[in-house]
Amino acid sequence: MAEASAARTKVVAAALDLFAERGFDATSVEQIAQAAGISRSTFFRQFGGKDDVVFADHEVMLASLREYLDRTHENPWAAVCEASVLVFRRFAADPELSRRRYQVVREVPTLRDREIVTVFRYERLFDEYLRRSLPGLDPLDAVSFAAVVTAAHNHVLRRLLRGARTPSTVLRRALDDAMRRFGVHPDATPEPRADDVVVAVFPRSMPLAEVTRRVQTQITEGI
Repeated sequence: MAEASAARTKVVAAALDLFAERGFDATSVEQIAQAAGISRSTFFRQFGGKDDVVFADHEVMLASLREYLDRTHENPWAAVCEASVLVFRRFAADPELSRRRYQVVREVPTLRDREIVTVFRYERLFDEYLRRSLPGLDPLDAVSFAAVVTAAHNHVLRRLLRGARTPSTVLRRALDDAMRRFGVHPDATPEPRADDVVVAVFPRSMPLAEVTRRVQTQITEGI
């Protein structure tokens, strides 16, 4: 597995070097394959096309995150944040390669468009996981949290790609702040304000669904 990953990284690095030297459009698959020491057919089997080389790490990460989020997690909100950190660490592990990729993407409109779609795929993955893990969760809360986590990750990652020393603790702090704003941080024990406290008394025989409906009604009317 490690050997296969190293081989793919070698091809990606060779492609990015050629894109930087000759330009994305002027570089052929044959040139990439030759520079990486593989056959043209092997290239197509592993990647599919030139643009796929640029986003190869994202495809690997998306598959890895799906596997990670399919596991059982005590706190789904924290699991989404940890998934974001895993992505950051992967790209921070080889910052020079990540910066070269970033430069290529910035210079090619079609790659910029694909990057936007790729970012949305992460956001949608987080959104769908939260809805799946928290039945009854308001879809707006799920998509909002997924968007905040994705935006925080991209902001911190761009700092790294632009040359600033950026450890993963910077991202963790931002994600901790996001969880606290949503009131879902696992360690958060905020002191409630008087108008944050709701006390409700219902007959034991009342169905839970009706209890939930009445509490939601009272909270909504109190906003």
